[in-house]
Amino acid sequence: MLALRRPTSYTAGTGTTAPPVAPDPARDQEEHGVTLRDLLSSAPDDSTADRRRLSEPWAAWNAATAAEEPPFGALDVRALRANAADLVRRADGKPVRLASKSIRVRSIIEALLDVPGFAGVLAFTLTEALWLARTSPDVVVGYPTADRQAIADLARSEQAAASVTLMVDSVEHLDLIDAVASPASRLPIRICLDLDASWQGPAPFGRLGVWRSPLHTPAQVRALAEEVQRRPGFTLVGLMAYEAQVAGVADRVPGRFATNAAVSWFQQRSQVELAERRGEAVAQVSALADLEFVNGGGTGSVETTAADPAVTEIAAGSGLFAGHYFDAYSAFSPLPATGFALSVVRKPRADRATVLGGGWVASGPPGVDRLPLVAYPAGLRMVPREMAGEVQTPLVGGSARRLSVGDRVWFRHAKSGELSERVNEFVLIEDDRIVDRLPTYRGEGKAFL
Repeated sequence: MLALRRPTSYTAGTGTTAPPVAPDPARDQEEHGVTLRDLLSSAPDDSTADRRRLSEPWAAWNAATAAEEPPFGALDVRALRANAADLVRRADGKPVRLASKSIRVRSIIEALLDVPGFAGVLAFTLTEALWLARTSPDVVVGYPTADRQAIADLARSEQAAASVTLMVDSVEHLDLIDAVASPASRLPIRICLDLDASWQGPAPFGRLGVWRSPLHTPAQVRALAEEVQRRPGFTLVGLMAYEAQVAGVADRVPGRFATNAAVSWFQQRSQVELAERRGEAVAQVSALADLEFVNGGGTGSVETTAADPAVTEIAAGSGLFAGHYFDAYSAFSPLPATGFALSVVRKPRADRATVLGGGWVASGPPGVDRLPLVAYPAGLRMVPREMAGEVQTPLVGGSARRLSVGDRVWFRHAKSGELSERVNEFVLIEDDRIVDRLPTYRGEGKAFL
């Protein structure tokens, strides 16, 4: 049995939470850090038979969790270990910075940082970064912040100021920080610049990527770098460029052959364009400051981003828990490491089974690919006019006739970390048995975004 330390405010299996206790690295190491670290750093079994079993874990999970009351989330430590090893392999020697939004389980983040090949955290809010930085000495906030209280907390904490790096893409961000804490009254703030990695393709593609930074050209990046260097109270340490049109767009979606071909075509051209532009931006900024890191990519682009000589580290996280959206990539095949179980509570007809809940829809463009995937029993599907409901989800298909009230159905979330916002804990499964329970951010009383 793992001996993971939980906050004293956390009660397994309940929704009761209170402010968590502060992490204690020495105590964590003594009580659980080594055990969990060893579990995740052990060499995975890469045999074909073992991967086949891990790719269809539902019956084993169902048996292992027979005493659990749905709804609950499950996390398979062997699948997680295999996915972590695959991310490190794909990064080809460059460190992987953990994208915390795709995990949102503190004990897993901390344990993975002890695994060779992983280094640092890419957080999604400054308040989260300050929380994680108490035990993780290298946390980059992946998005600009306007949280004045969190900026003030960062500016007056020597430990946080040395550990946390803020993302900026405009002078306005610098002005906001200065307005909260003047340069004369604060510790130096570590700064990373965000280069827009989108691609302006030919018709009919147009602009491809996400609307992030206004800094698109190397000259624009250099101009902001010069401003950071000119102003007291800032230390320029990094550059980031996230190629969402490659990392976040699947290229092997079943039944969409023409779309897949188009996606592959524009991704290849976008990668070539970005490598040249990112390389020039890095050269321009490096002439002004000694950069500690150049971050790029995501789970869907690990290989191509790692091949860019200007990039020093890869950001990734979704490939660890492996939401079902990441099944449709040609470059990699992660194992389903997480899932959630719901109870059958109605039989409106012999060929229908209705589960309680189910509307755990992922963020992004509305569509069927953002809905939970019915995973087990096989042969079930949602009713088109209802789909995943807030309090009930009717299911049809051959297996529905064999389901009774009280049975359970397993689902996979489309995204990876968003499932953590729906459950207080994951039951940790290894070798067909529950070995422990891991509190999520929610289970620790944290709701950052």
